Amino acid sequence: MKVNYDGHTHEHEFEPEYGLPEPLPAGERVLWQGSPDWRVLARHVFHVRALALYFTAILIARGGFVLHDGGTVAAAIKAVAMTLPLVLMALGVALGLAVLCARTTVYTITDKRVTMRVGIVLNLTFNLPFARIASAGFRQVGSDAGDIPLTLAGTDQIAFPHLWPHARPWRIAKAEPMLRCVPQGQHVAQILAQAWSQARGLDVVPIALTEPEAPRRHRYTTGGKSHLTQGA
Repeated sequence: MKVNYDGHTHEHEFEPEYGLPEPLPAGERVLWQGSPDWRVLARHVFHVRALALYFTAILIARGGFVLHDGGTVAAAIKAVAMTLPLVLMALGVALGLAVLCARTTVYTITDKRVTMRVGIVLNLTFNLPFARIASAGFRQVGSDAGDIPLTLAGTDQIAFPHLWPHARPWRIAKAEPMLRCVPQGQHVAQILAQAWSQARGLDVVPIALTEPEAPRRHRYTTGGKSHLTQGA
């Protein structure tokens, strides 16, 4: 059993290097490793908060229907109590998926590539060299976490079902890998931007956005041409 710096426990002793399918080549170094924040993942990917509100409305409606049909308060409470275990089970499943997804995911940024080890039951590792990354973005979620989508260059594609939930929403035909709910997301995005620009021999300059969402989104350009762009 291994525990990484963000407090998540991972059971992958078979890995030659933590979060990687094979040892890094000589001269390549890890700049950052981390996993999604399961709390932010639960809220923004598995929508636990929205589900809780939805099920609360259903419970209130169920009790209201009983009262409307002439039932007693005790009968309404009983009707709600009979439904409550199913609601708690559904919320528990969503929370459990968020926790398992965070525990089994490791994102790695080296000075040459991005690697994503994902999968709850079947582990998959996606190796994305900087030469195959056409652009990347950043969107803040939560207080300091962020999503970092990666647009692949040329005809390179990964099937959306293989990536989910580590994929940019609604990009189905040409799926975009995404580092989801990364703690200190803006800092991680800057690490990626600097490493990507150095590997490609380009200068990345942050540009402040003027839209209302500017404090939450950031765009990076290289030599006047946008390569690292705002997330959606």
